[in-house]
Amino acid sequence: MPIRHRYLIALLLLILVSVTIGYLRRDTPPAPPVVPAQSYAKALRMAHEGRPGAARVLYQQLQRDDLAPIRRAALFAELPNYPSPQALKLARAGLDADEPLVRRAAIASLRRLVPAAQRSLILGPLLDDDEQSVRFAAVDALLGLDPDAIGLYFGPLQAALEQYQQVLEQQPDDAAAQVHLARLYLHENDYTQAAIALQRSLAVDPDSPDALATQVRLLERQGHHDQSRQVLAKALALRPDSAFLQNQLGRWLIRHDQREYALLALSRAVELEPDNAAYRYTLAVTLHDLEQADAAQKQLETLLSRQPANRAARVLLIEYWKETGQLQNVQVLLAELERQNPDDPYLQQGL
Repeated sequence: MPIRHRYLIALLLLILVSVTIGYLRRDTPPAPPVVPAQSYAKALRMAHEGRPGAARVLYQQLQRDDLAPIRRAALFAELPNYPSPQALKLARAGLDADEPLVRRAAIASLRRLVPAAQRSLILGPLLDDDEQSVRFAAVDALLGLDPDAIGLYFGPLQAALEQYQQVLEQQPDDAAAQVHLARLYLHENDYTQAAIALQRSLAVDPDSPDALATQVRLLERQGHHDQSRQVLAKALALRPDSAFLQNQLGRWLIRHDQREYALLALSRAVELEPDNAAYRYTLAVTLHDLEQADAAQKQLETLLSRQPANRAARVLLIEYWKETGQLQNVQVLLAELERQNPDDPYLQQGL
């Protein structure tokens, strides 16, 4: 082959290679930014511990599209402590996730983020979700709302509730499922079916605290107040060191206008489980209702020292301090809240 032809072929090959490389570079999308492996764990820890900047990193992580469903669900569990328009937007986006686990986590988050009057508008469409567990999660989130709040979703809610009950009815040997079924019937004031479900649960697990507590509420709803007290007394005689039962006794006494006597049981529950935020919160509210402001404030201070991210306790303590004119303490808590979540709606209220 003549030398001139060889040069021509080489030149054509060089041009072809250059064009190919340029085409590939043009169509190749830019590499996504590398997210540090520890960023998820750090964000979750910051949110759980209520550290400064917690809301910002929590929102950032929820915008990622490469997180495993279980990790995204864990982030949604922290979101109600950091409310804002952005938090609401992220939680609503979670309702459209492909994974049922994420959709259920978003429902649980919105249940705490959204006022009852607005909840059905957001969660109502999930009553027709393709995944059964998601439909049932929506039922749990909407039960207890009055018909006006449920609005157009009253029919779909009743249909999904009936499906829920049918599924639980098919699990007679599952004590927890039967307790849940009893609570569903209790919402509908169907005391006969609620009692049957509770009997099945107690037959499987006679010492189930949840079943005993539901039995107490059922008896109260039927007007059998002495029997409900006897059920609690019998359970406490067998397990006097049960924080759960002590708390239930305190709540029973509150419902029967015996707050002074409730303090002993509620205090005992906190003593037995000092890290239980719900028990300490209930004790603080009861102390405040009995005009023991200092003691109530101390309980909330202790709660926040153990769980700085607990927004409900923080807001309640701010209100209690406002009532007693301790504005310096109010400013400290507001400043901490602003560092956690500068977009928190409560900050717009000021002093």
